[in-house]
Amino acid sequence: MGDLIVTTPTRRQALLAGGALLAGMALSLAPAAAQTFPVRPITMVVPFAAGGSTDVVARIIAQKMSEGLGQQVIIENVAGAGGSTGAARVAKAEPDGYTILMGTVATHALNPLMLKRKPYDAVTDFAPVSLLVVVPNVLVVHPSLPAKTVPELIALLKADPSKYNYASSGVGTPLHLSGELFKSMAKVSMQHIAYRGSGPALNDVVAGQVPIMFDNLPSASEFIRAGTLRGIAVTTKERAPSFPDMPTIAEGGLAGYETYTWNALFAPPKTPKEVIDRLNAEALKAVKDPAVQERLKTFSATVVGSTPEALGEHVKTEIAKWTPVVKEAGVQID
Repeated sequence: MGDLIVTTPTRRQALLAGGALLAGMALSLAPAAAQTFPVRPITMVVPFAAGGSTDVVARIIAQKMSEGLGQQVIIENVAGAGGSTGAARVAKAEPDGYTILMGTVATHALNPLMLKRKPYDAVTDFAPVSLLVVVPNVLVVHPSLPAKTVPELIALLKADPSKYNYASSGVGTPLHLSGELFKSMAKVSMQHIAYRGSGPALNDVVAGQVPIMFDNLPSASEFIRAGTLRGIAVTTKERAPSFPDMPTIAEGGLAGYETYTWNALFAPPKTPKEVIDRLNAEALKAVKDPAVQERLKTFSATVVGSTPEALGEHVKTEIAKWTPVVKEAGVQID
């Protein structure tokens, strides 16, 4: 019997074979990697102080998303610049799905129109995940103020144009612009006092430091029910289901007055589609959960739950809608 001859592949053949093997492994592992997301906690940045409407909505939804994702969704409040500081952080974060933003009309429609130096592009610097809820705003006053209706408040402001201040969650926020629109339509004067979020502003209004405030209904609702704030009117076209006896500002004599806010999830740009789809699926499960919906309805938040594509179009529509309002108000932020 002759010797057994074993032939070996050339170096080039070996490299080609190895490359093919690695490529095959990469293809087979890619779906598995997407399926395993997340493998560690996710940070949901709330770009306002704790206690405000966005913070309240974010905590309700984050808790339920944590259950579905199998990892904790941690709320991190990054207040400043009307929401731009927190939004900019997410825009520049790693596109891996572990840092996401609870965005609002302020971060994705108003700030881009008002900031002289823009820290991000609302359309290109984010990956949309889902439009979650739409939230009414509300006009509230300290109970000591002798005004219980919109006409009474307008009369009070006209009687002493230099006396009264109103609070909001920050310069350029929907609540600030709600106040400016009210001033313009009612032809009254109030000095705007800006805070770093609804929570600190509410504290001062409840304490009587500032007599008037425009706020999101979710964060103000418990104070209204407790009687520490008086709800004058909601800012939407229709009355809020949770406060059916509270009229709208339009019903109070300012026909055509309407403002509101919304909350939506965004990820950094270039986040993989598989990760966006997983976040979207869990966000939709969260807002469709009966217990979550019941809590949100308490604040008169209307559940939406959209596709990423629909949120992207919504942002463009909101920018177009608010452009003339911002120009008329003449608000510019350094």
